Amino acid sequence: MASDHQLETQLMHFAEDREKYHGAVVPPIFQNSLFTFENWEAIDKAFEDRTNNCIYTRGKNPSVSLVEEKIALLAGGERAKLFGSGMAAISAAILHFLKPGDHVITIKNIYGPTNNLLNTYLRKKMNIETTYIDGGEATEFESAIQKNTRLIYLESPSSAVFRLQDIAAVARFSREKGIKTIIDNTWATPIFQKPLAMGVDLEVHSCSKYLGGHSDVVAGVVIGSEKDIIEISVNEFELLGGKMAPFEAWLILRSLRTLPIRMLKHQENAMNVAAFLESHSKIRKVNYPGLADFAQKKLAEKQMTGFSGLLSFELATRDVQQIKNFFNALQIFQIGVSWGGHESLIYAPAISYLKELPADQFKNLGISVGDMRISVGLENSDDLINDLEQALAQLG
Repeated sequence: MASDHQLETQLMHFAEDREKYHGAVVPPIFQNSLFTFENWEAIDKAFEDRTNNCIYTRGKNPSVSLVEEKIALLAGGERAKLFGSGMAAISAAILHFLKPGDHVITIKNIYGPTNNLLNTYLRKKMNIETTYIDGGEATEFESAIQKNTRLIYLESPSSAVFRLQDIAAVARFSREKGIKTIIDNTWATPIFQKPLAMGVDLEVHSCSKYLGGHSDVVAGVVIGSEKDIIEISVNEFELLGGKMAPFEAWLILRSLRTLPIRMLKHQENAMNVAAFLESHSKIRKVNYPGLADFAQKKLAEKQMTGFSGLLSFELATRDVQQIKNFFNALQIFQIGVSWGGHESLIYAPAISYLKELPADQFKNLGISVGDMRISVGLENSDDLINDLEQALAQLG
């Protein structure tokens, strides 16, 4: 595959050796746990570089490796490592950079389980201290730096409220100060945002979302330099056992072929739905970086080339029963916790955040029971708008 081909073409054909697989247009699934060798010398040589040799599927598997190559290409990284879930990838990336007693800076509206990892698990197990900031200005990160600050963890746009961080600015001063950076880029995908090119050390994704795109796989990925990914492969990946199954990797391979066109449709539908919600009298506020009056619009245009299908809005009522009536009246929007699939979903972040976070931290998130998060899928946008309209009519 020529390196000058466009991304859409590369995602179709890059790293696929069809001659090796008898001309199969879709690569086979290597659904095996181990790989055998001809003799002592052969397996002995493989163990000298187990990261790049197939010995046992917990380490390297051809079906998984093919997808890792495509994702690394997509994100502009030297190498990628797939994991059995998004949290396995996030945990491995964070643990890779931390030691007991270190300090982490992150944002208030971080993904709930990531927050629990930092603020509860690692605080108790490794005496890791975490400082939470709004993160809208790069200077906030600089002001929060301590002598033992080892990591800045970004999520742009952030969960629930979709605030942005200035990725390039944070990465620049972090490198100057010897602080590592990780970003969760699941929302934008590498189709619309390239954090590694902005200087971030590691990029993580829940592949269960847009990279998978069909709500039929749970997976995660870490992308970065060859040095970091190899070190993660032989340490956090192998030792913690968060391996990627060959069949799930094959499902992601299928999905990568349609990722560019799916993201354009998610964006188109979300823009239509967001514009409708913004103009509705029963909506107090819409949080979507694609809107013209989004508070950080200039930053969004600076570091993103497009916008995905996940957004949130606040209902113009705090009456819990009315909110439930709206929620339960939706017919096309299904109720579910995930997002990024072909189907449209709705969720109220307060449901889980109230259970996952202390009351004071929940209050600082800036969300309420009236905040709704929707994942705009690939249905007809007029049908989605009509569904929202009839449900909003349930509000008094």
